[in-house]
Amino acid sequence: MKSKFLTYALLFALLVIVFQYANSKRIIDKYENDIKNRNDGPLQEQFNELHYADIAEILDELNLDQATYIIKLLDSETTSDVLAELEDDVREKVLQNLSVKEIADEVKELDTDDAADLLSELSPERKQKVIAQIDDEELVADINELLEYDENTAGGLMAKELVKVYETWTVAGCLRKIRAQAKNVKRVHSIYVVTKKEKLIGRLSLKDLLIAKNETKISDIFIPKVDSVHVNDDDEDVARLMAKYDLEAVPVVDDQKTLLGRITIDDIVDVIKEEAEKDYQLAAGITQDVDAEDSIFALTKARLPWLFLGLIGGVGAAVIMGTFDTIIEDYPLILLFTPLIAAMAGNVGVQSSAIIVQGLANDDIKGSINNRLIKEMLLAALNGIVLALFLFAFIWVWQQDVQTALAVSVSLVAVIIVAGIVGTFIPLFLHKRGIDPAIATGPFITTSNDIFGILIYFIIAKFILNI
Repeated sequence: MKSKFLTYALLFALLVIVFQYANSKRIIDKYENDIKNRNDGPLQEQFNELHYADIAEILDELNLDQATYIIKLLDSETTSDVLAELEDDVREKVLQNLSVKEIADEVKELDTDDAADLLSELSPERKQKVIAQIDDEELVADINELLEYDENTAGGLMAKELVKVYETWTVAGCLRKIRAQAKNVKRVHSIYVVTKKEKLIGRLSLKDLLIAKNETKISDIFIPKVDSVHVNDDDEDVARLMAKYDLEAVPVVDDQKTLLGRITIDDIVDVIKEEAEKDYQLAAGITQDVDAEDSIFALTKARLPWLFLGLIGGVGAAVIMGTFDTIIEDYPLILLFTPLIAAMAGNVGVQSSAIIVQGLANDDIKGSINNRLIKEMLLAALNGIVLALFLFAFIWVWQQDVQTALAVSVSLVAVIIVAGIVGTFIPLFLHKRGIDPAIATGPFITTSNDIFGILIYFIIAKFILNI
């Protein structure tokens, strides 16, 4: 009965997947047919009902010419939002199919940070031509300023659009100024207070502003405490700050505390997503930023170095085993458990390193390295003893060979302890040296622990078996 239920459940799930795929393909086919027949009216009507993020997903499924056709069909405001949401490779190709004037029209509709990101994907010559088509001098100045910053810094993330008030303003005057500024800001997360020299000194509560008397000075009601980031701060540091304090936006300042711009949560989500993808690739042994759509050569270049490292590790393990040929000849049972020892060493090392890497990413690693290593050693010892007892019982029941069972079990405990220490120490060491510790969760840890594990295994076995 139970097996029938599972079968029916699997069939139902399969049918749902097939239906969703068929429905999605039907919709895409309809869009392709309307584009082919130049049914602009129905297309505009359909896309006007969709969110720009959904439109971007559809365009990702169309070919370049079809995507470009839709882009040109939409109004400038929608088009600019869609371009910002497209996959990087798709957006790059679409931009190549748009004229300089068309790109400039879309740039005008974007926030300064998105505009700078879009322009950064163009060639230097084309970028200057697009900028020359923008008649808003203030917008051009803001974009040029943002283009000067490294994309992985707070300056590369920030937008110039914000709402600020001066400490010398009255509440009445402040309200008038805020209304004028808010027209150019899509989301007003915070109201920042600055001096006459544009120095950030605090923030203004909307509640305090609304209940205060018209003649009240802003200097009397603003909140002096405000979290900010330096323009050259790393984007990951900004992400950690905003996550720690649950900030929807954070102001960006320079060395003189001059207010330069703000970073909003949507930009930080992108940073977190990109960092997670990067760490996942590093953990899998891929050191370059690649995806499934890249060329075979690019994918091979990204994967081969770590695969080669794995090959070297395997050869090293084979050489180590070759030096203990006497044990293998006299106790062939030892050889049977070699894959188990290597696998446990790799698994424990990856577990330990993954915890440390996650802690470093979230800034949760506290205390000294020695305390962390001692804790991990005790944890590994406890896990190793539990697993070793089970393994000892299994070998004893299976082969009635107490000596071999003892050799394998003791080796397992030692290997797990060493793997735990290595998996903890390596990420911490790399972090101290300014190297991304995520690299330690991949083949690096697995391969090194395989070699150490095999070596420790045969040394302990040789000692216990008196060979």
